[in-house]
Amino acid sequence: MQKVDSGPMPMGQGDTAVNRYWEELYGKLKKFLFPGVLLLLILLSAVNNYLYPFFAEDYIGMLAMFVGGGFITRNTLIVVLKKRRITAGVMVVMALIGSAYVGEYLAGAIVAFMMIGGEFLEELTLDKTRNAVRELIKLVPDIARIKVGSSNREVPINEINLEDTVVVKPGERIPVDGTIITGQAAINESSLTGESMPVDKTVDDKVYVGTLNENGVLEVKTEKLGINTMLGKIIRVVGEAQENKGETQRLADRFATFFTPAILVICALVWTIYADIPFDDRLLRVMTVLVIACPCALVLATPTAVVATVGNAAKHGSLIKGGETLENTSKITTICVDKTGTITEGKPKVVNITAFNGLSEKEVIFYSAIAEKNSEHPIADAIMTKAGEYEFESIPDSTDFVLNFGRGVTVTYEGETLEVANARVMDNLSEVEPEIKSYLSEQEQSGRTALLVIRKGEAIGGLAIADTIRPESKLFIDQLKQLGISRIIMLTGDNEMTGQSIARQVGITEVKANLLPEDKLSVIKELKEQGEMVAMIGDGVNDAPALTLADIGISMGVIGTDVAVEASDISLMSDNLKLIPQLIKSSRLTVKIVKQNIVIFAVLVNIIGIWLSSIGFLTPIVAAIVHNVSSIFVVGNSARLLKYKYNV
Repeated sequence: MQKVDSGPMPMGQGDTAVNRYWEELYGKLKKFLFPGVLLLLILLSAVNNYLYPFFAEDYIGMLAMFVGGGFITRNTLIVVLKKRRITAGVMVVMALIGSAYVGEYLAGAIVAFMMIGGEFLEELTLDKTRNAVRELIKLVPDIARIKVGSSNREVPINEINLEDTVVVKPGERIPVDGTIITGQAAINESSLTGESMPVDKTVDDKVYVGTLNENGVLEVKTEKLGINTMLGKIIRVVGEAQENKGETQRLADRFATFFTPAILVICALVWTIYADIPFDDRLLRVMTVLVIACPCALVLATPTAVVATVGNAAKHGSLIKGGETLENTSKITTICVDKTGTITEGKPKVVNITAFNGLSEKEVIFYSAIAEKNSEHPIADAIMTKAGEYEFESIPDSTDFVLNFGRGVTVTYEGETLEVANARVMDNLSEVEPEIKSYLSEQEQSGRTALLVIRKGEAIGGLAIADTIRPESKLFIDQLKQLGISRIIMLTGDNEMTGQSIARQVGITEVKANLLPEDKLSVIKELKEQGEMVAMIGDGVNDAPALTLADIGISMGVIGTDVAVEASDISLMSDNLKLIPQLIKSSRLTVKIVKQNIVIFAVLVNIIGIWLSSIGFLTPIVAAIVHNVSSIFVVGNSARLLKYKYNV
């Protein structure tokens, strides 16, 4: 029986790809060698016994049984001493002792071969579930190019230090996490985010290990290495997934603990019930029960499925923290979604310009840009971005900049007062035209932030600012409803009118508005008290407390954000909302496959096998075959999850 070893592997030890290839090949040949020798001895024994006897006694079969049995006994003894309890391997050892006692050396050798060969086949099948981590490891280049003075020098990856300048040429993978200090390039980040489109990056932009430089020469200042990089964190989370056990796996582990003593009791009952049959036949039945009854399939049922799902998700830019997360995700009944940066893009934009008193839209945006030029508010950025679309030669400087808290800004330009402010500015205007009041009311009812541009105390125009809705938000909500998650709540710190407007456009019917961060915690706590399985979707930084409190915290766009990865149960490297319904479907499929593994291949096969063994229908050899085939079927069934396609 194999433990699903998918733990973190050392990243970049300076080995060349050729050396790694030969090491892997040598390791595989070593695994083949022992079962191969044992099989050869068994074949020679069969020839000696049935075709061309050249020994009166079956010395070859005896040798084969003692070689195979000795290997199994040694491994079992090590595990028993380490865990300080009787394990399933003890039952196989007892069966082999029984075979030796009745002189069935060839049968004992075949049982030993089946157990060893079964483990070997499990190992080969489990390699499929480990490949997700291995593929991530391969993204790290063995050799990097560092800048030393005016020249470049190639060094093994493990010789790079923090603050070193790394040179990356077109077609090469970036060997470190760092900041571009020279150059620009299109970077393919699909290995981390799952997004196939390259991202254009230039000076001061962040780049990450394992991503591909598609064009341009870059000089990158090294900021993180090895396990501290974003790829290192992904590998760690995938590797630790097996240890994060859900309730199903914990129950299976507890059952496996009592499995061996229970089987020994069954063997005693078989021995007692069939006391009237010959001694050798009775012993054979007990041996067969010992061989077929093993919790291997049960122990493998959950971790193989979990590792396969987590590894597959990682290739699509999603980090899932193990079995408990998958189990809870499959049970989600309510989803709370933060508005800003989740349903919306989180970047305010000017969506409407209206001119009053005969001016043009271009004049309105020009004067508003003058007023906002020195402001650091996000709304100022939106106005300056909009002004850039009009291709002004330049935006003149102003004087006497004043930030009117809760209202807007005031400046002086060419001796005239300019102001950009919200509806509160109307209290200071001598006369407000009906047209202006109508404009403000209309924009606010649409969920927008309405501003007036004031020149010399007179409103010359209006601006509407809105956080634009992500193009995929409505489809995302529709997909959640199709999955049976009918209660979707939008949480926002904005006013009720703005929140309801956004919600209507994407199909959300329940909105909690005017929320402070602590209010979001209260909403989630109340839902959990109502018995809901609550998922919280947010940006991973501002929403970290709410993500932690929810049954499932899902953070978006966390590439480069350590806090988000730690606070969340599921972390999306990109901002692709459509990944979330796919993850829910994947988690449900995982739970379904785990149940298949346990009910069919572990419990049902064992129950039927023990019954057939006790009545003498199965031989130890057949029992060994059934025993290992059930375990291989478990791993193969779980491996299907590696092929699950994310339709995003």
